[in-house]
Amino acid sequence: MFEHLREDIRSIFARDPAARNTLELLIAYPGVHALVLHRASHWLWSRGLKLPARALSHLARFLTGIEIHPGVMIGRRLFIDHGMGVVIGETAEIGDDVTLYHGVTLGGTTWNKGKRHPTLRNGVVIGAGAKILGPITIGENARVGSNAVVTKDVPAGATVVGIPGRVAGAARSEQQAAREETARRIGFDAYGQAKDQNDPLMQAVDALLDHARGLEKQIATLANALKSHGIPIDLPAVAPCETSSSTATDITPP
Repeated sequence: MFEHLREDIRSIFARDPAARNTLELLIAYPGVHALVLHRASHWLWSRGLKLPARALSHLARFLTGIEIHPGVMIGRRLFIDHGMGVVIGETAEIGDDVTLYHGVTLGGTTWNKGKRHPTLRNGVVIGAGAKILGPITIGENARVGSNAVVTKDVPAGATVVGIPGRVAGAARSEQQAAREETARRIGFDAYGQAKDQNDPLMQAVDALLDHARGLEKQIATLANALKSHGIPIDLPAVAPCETSSSTATDITPP
């Protein structure tokens, strides 16, 4: 449990610019409290102690404003931001590195027994107020915009907006994936934005991200050329860009 808690705290620092220190997260983040209590109630539930499990989950709801049924299967590093009004039904399944904002519902559409709640694959982001209903699957790294209502499967990497939810951005291209990698590295992540939305601000941000990545590649190429001539150079601590020796410019040292 403590290892999970450490992972949760590290993931919050990576995804929430408002997070300042560990003590603050432990005291004032209801998403952290809800996950700790859910793990305890799920442990009881999986061992047949249904009533104590429901009682503990009800206490967690009272304390945090987040309702998670003790039967829910949750992966690692789930981040529930703000959290008030989040409801997650019994047969929901949540993968690793998922982000849920306040007011999200993972609900059912039938009274029948069996699987009746959604499955969220790894890396999914669900915007504030969104409703994901029924035994559907939200594909890996998909995003659901704020207040969307989704009742059908969502392919991996897609962006869904509106009521009813519609795919506004298909699976991300290699260029878009590169942009998102650069954005995450510099601490920027605008969730719920589709790559084909005609938003001048997002187009400007995309251009800046493309420019930043291009500069990183050029700097890496220059560094490789200098090193090949015996000139040591220290680069900033950023993710390395792939370059080949054939593309390195021949620079003669002074």
